[in-house]
Amino acid sequence: MSYHHIFGPVPSRRLGISLGVDLVTHKICSLDCVYCECGKTTNLTLQRRAYVSFEAVKAELDHYWEHNDDPDYITLSGSGEPTLNLELGRVIAYIKDQKPGVKVAVLTNSTLLKDPDVRQELSLADLVVPSLDGVSTAAFVRINRPVKGVSVEDIIQGIQAFAREFTGKIWLEIFILPGINDTPQELKALKAVILSIDPEMVQLNTLDRPGTVSHIQPATPAQLDRVKEILGLDIIQIIARTTDKKNKGQHRDMASAILETIHRRPCTREDLAAILSVNLDQMDTLLATLEAEGRIEARQQARGVFYQTIK
Repeated sequence: MSYHHIFGPVPSRRLGISLGVDLVTHKICSLDCVYCECGKTTNLTLQRRAYVSFEAVKAELDHYWEHNDDPDYITLSGSGEPTLNLELGRVIAYIKDQKPGVKVAVLTNSTLLKDPDVRQELSLADLVVPSLDGVSTAAFVRINRPVKGVSVEDIIQGIQAFAREFTGKIWLEIFILPGINDTPQELKALKAVILSIDPEMVQLNTLDRPGTVSHIQPATPAQLDRVKEILGLDIIQIIARTTDKKNKGQHRDMASAILETIHRRPCTREDLAAILSVNLDQMDTLLATLEAEGRIEARQQARGVFYQTIK
C-alpha cells in the first residue's frame, strides 16, 4: 500500500520511534513562515475543513499497524497546520482507542489555540509542541507572515489558555533568527511569556535547510547559547543541528537512523532524505557506505530502488 497521509517512522532521541500523520495537503497553513522547509504556503487560511478525511487516515493507520511494529509516538505534523483539519479530534481519539499504549504528539503553529474547540480536541493528545517565534508584532509578522486576522496577542493568549487546561506535556518551540527575535528586548519579553505559559520544556531551533526566503541566516551555536543564557531558564534545550566538530558523531547517528527506519519499512533514497531531513547527495553517501559494509541491500521495485536491512 502506498501511503499518502502517514510517513516515517522517524527515529528521534526525544520521542523514540515516531510515525508522522499529515492532516492537510501541501501547502495549507495559517502562516507563511520565512524559514519553512516545506516551501511557500499556497493556501494561507484559517478555515477549518476536513482537508484530509478521517477515513483516509484511518485506512492507512490500520494498514500500517497490521504490517509493522507499534511506534512509540504518532506525531501529527507534516506539510501544513494540523489543527486546520476538522477531523483532528476524531483522528486522535481513534489512535488512542486502537493503540492505547502509543502516545500522540501534535506539532502546531499555535494560531488556532484561541479556539476552545481546537483546545478540546488537542486535550486528547499526550504531548503538544506549540510554536512561538516572536512576542512583538514586528518580529511575529516578519518571521511568521500570518493570514489576515491572526495577531501575536492571539497566539500568546491561545497558548496560555491551552496551558491552563491541558493535563499532558507542553514543549514550547522557538525558532531563532539572528537580528529579528534575539534582541535583548525581544528575549526579555519572550521570557515573561514563557514563564506565564510554564511549559515542561522550551526548545530552541534554527534554520537547517533553505527556507522560503533566501537571505535569512541560521543562528550559530554561539548565538543559540547566548539566547539560552539570556533567557536563563533550566527548561531550555537547544535542538538545532549545527555544523561543528561533532560531525562524525552526527554521521554515525544518521546511519543509525537510516537502519532504524528501513528495518521497519523499506524506503527509497528520496523517502529517506525527506524523512531524515538531509539532501540527496548526503543520503547517497550514507547509503553507499552502509551497502559496502553489508548492512543494507537495494531492491528494484515498481516505484524505484528500495533499501532494507539485511536480515
